[in-house]
Amino acid sequence: MPRRAKRYVVCATYATNAALALVLAGALTGCTGSSGSDGDDDGKPGGSSASPTAAEPGKYRTLPKPCDVVPVSTLRQMLPGAAAAEKDGSASPDADRGPFEGEPSATYDTDRRVGCRWKDATTLSTRHLNVDFERVVSYDPAVSDDEQAEQLFAKKARKAGIPLSPDDADKESDDATESPEANTEDGKKHEKGEKGDGSEEGDGATKGAKGDKEGKSGGVTPEGKSTPTDEADESATPQESGDPSSPAQNEDLAPRALEDIGDSAYIDDELHTADSGLHRDITLVFRTANVIATVEYDQWVTDKNRIPGSEDLQERARELAVQLAEQFED
Repeated sequence: MPRRAKRYVVCATYATNAALALVLAGALTGCTGSSGSDGDDDGKPGGSSASPTAAEPGKYRTLPKPCDVVPVSTLRQMLPGAAAAEKDGSASPDADRGPFEGEPSATYDTDRRVGCRWKDATTLSTRHLNVDFERVVSYDPAVSDDEQAEQLFAKKARKAGIPLSPDDADKESDDATESPEANTEDGKKHEKGEKGDGSEEGDGATKGAKGDKEGKSGGVTPEGKSTPTDEADESATPQESGDPSSPAQNEDLAPRALEDIGDSAYIDDELHTADSGLHRDITLVFRTANVIATVEYDQWVTDKNRIPGSEDLQERARELAVQLAEQFED
């Protein structure tokens, strides 16, 4: 009996120790799980599941009204035919729009993109003006709206063949050396005809000009009435000699980056030839924060001996761009 009782005592001791071990193991597991849960709930740093910080939203949440943003005084300078019609009273009082009232561009989302265009015709030339604003929004949480706009602006500049920095210029020079055939094609960019004209970006004034036969004819309205004489138009200069499709261009007026408009800007200048007439297209693009603004200004002439000049068209486009950029700063 004493030996059997001792055996029972030993077995009971083992059972008790095993039960205690299971209880302790369960308690430790519960503490560990509770600690991990608390760490997820309070969002303290150091956790492996911490989410990245979202980039800041863009500075601008709205866009200006494009048809109201250009001062009438500026339109008078850029649209001499409309100014002449206003001065001599030849503008039709029954017209749906006044001589300086633009036509809004069709866009899918006016919170993201808006535009307005104007047309002006005289006996010597026809001009088109287009203003476009695009508010850039990034869908990558790691990229801010401003950064996305900067990338899009740089892409537009590269597409136009305009270096924005010395590094870009060196890279283009190296590419031209390595690929002479590609360089030859690029060299035709500013001497191409109407078939090669047009931008894939937005509803530009140049696109509208190509589809507008009255705009190309330049001095006669659909009703056959004469348009105002472009007496003050000094931007179209007689061609003295040589091929009118490739006039000598002042180096200071060549397509280039600009430093005094918005955060970054560039201006492009292209002369196009066609049977219906010559036209020079000026495109000025600038970025301010997360908004990209585009000014497109062109002049068509039917007389191939009168080349639309770069200096006057570029100067007027720049003055307008400066005015638009200042409105964003206010």
